[in-house]
Amino acid sequence: MDKTIYRGRTKGSVTAPPSKSYAQRAIAAALLCRGETVLTNMVYCNDTRAALQVARDLGAEVLCTEDTCTIRGGLRPSGRELNVGESGLATRLFTPVTALCDEEIVLTGEGSLLGRPVSMMEAPLRELGAEISSREGYLPIRVKGPVQGGQVSVDGSLSSQFITGLLMSLPLAERDTTMNVADLKSRPYIDMTIGLLEAFGIEIKHNDYKQFFIEGGQRYTPAHYNIEGDWSGASCLLVAGATAGEATVRNLNPLSLQADTAIIDALTRAGAEITTTRDSVTVRRNELRAFEFDATHCPDLFPALAALAAGCRGTSVLRGTRRLVHKESDRARTIADVFSRMGIDIDLSTENLMRITGGPIRSATVESHNDHRIAMAAATAALNSDDSVVVRRAEAVNKSYPGFWDDLRRLTTEKR
Repeated sequence: MDKTIYRGRTKGSVTAPPSKSYAQRAIAAALLCRGETVLTNMVYCNDTRAALQVARDLGAEVLCTEDTCTIRGGLRPSGRELNVGESGLATRLFTPVTALCDEEIVLTGEGSLLGRPVSMMEAPLRELGAEISSREGYLPIRVKGPVQGGQVSVDGSLSSQFITGLLMSLPLAERDTTMNVADLKSRPYIDMTIGLLEAFGIEIKHNDYKQFFIEGGQRYTPAHYNIEGDWSGASCLLVAGATAGEATVRNLNPLSLQADTAIIDALTRAGAEITTTRDSVTVRRNELRAFEFDATHCPDLFPALAALAAGCRGTSVLRGTRRLVHKESDRARTIADVFSRMGIDIDLSTENLMRITGGPIRSATVESHNDHRIAMAAATAALNSDDSVVVRRAEAVNKSYPGFWDDLRRLTTEKR
């Protein structure tokens, strides 16, 4: 599907979609409960649907309405294969959960996920007592538990998602676990996980994120859990307000533990005018200046930050590009490709840095590379084009934000 986005001015308000990161964690927690959990403000994007199906296949009873899911937990696998779709989080979250089972189960996926590494999970799960093998470090991956707990070492430099999976599964192991983590990135996502676990009655202790102490034999308590709004999905809409007029995004908690609340810091550095309330953010265009920003702990912001930098005077510097290699695309190179077609110079010649020189956006046809965040960022930049930008494979947004195109249309009140 192609989408044409015309030069336009933004004004108005929309509601941020629910967070798929919180939703998938909550689905896993509900699966591990004995009893009935109610999840409200649910998002039915592709990644969440995949997580719900995995929960069903692992034994949960799931009943969903328009924005509410009732899940009766129970780890009783009904088959020997789980399909996690294209969700990296579901892969790294549900592999340790599956390792609680005493039968062999195969996890597989689709699309770009088949080219994303899973090798970082193998040695730690073996240390914990599971049998595990993959296709030379990629899906499909075979797992047979149960994990027992004990001492384990994990490399945190590639992804925090596998650590999230361990934090969610190991409280149900027979023994206590001490997990030593080296070079943890994306710490805010671990805070999200620990906060959600508390809501389900699970306690995790840590020593400055380098050592985690997980008591075995804990029990999940069913909960009524509301999924908060997604700062990742909202980030491009906030940038649209900063670069093309004004935008208010509701259903955003400024005190959220989500890593991508950092978009407010970036917008502030760029000179945008920002107003926050307890559940909304309004951003207005101002004279925007080049900025520096370290996105190491919030790599999902890179596409939105690129759209922001494209609208700034001067050359902005973004740090943390090493985190972008194994996303839905090789995201640093994809950002450079897409924005260069729109006339924006992006320099990747320095390791771990992206330099973006702002300037006029020219009309172009760009490829989303089937990456939801690239599609949204290109559309955001297109609002300042000399006429229009065509985004190919625009349906990529369904991975996280199915309503994005409708919301962008609601905000774009007039053509310029």
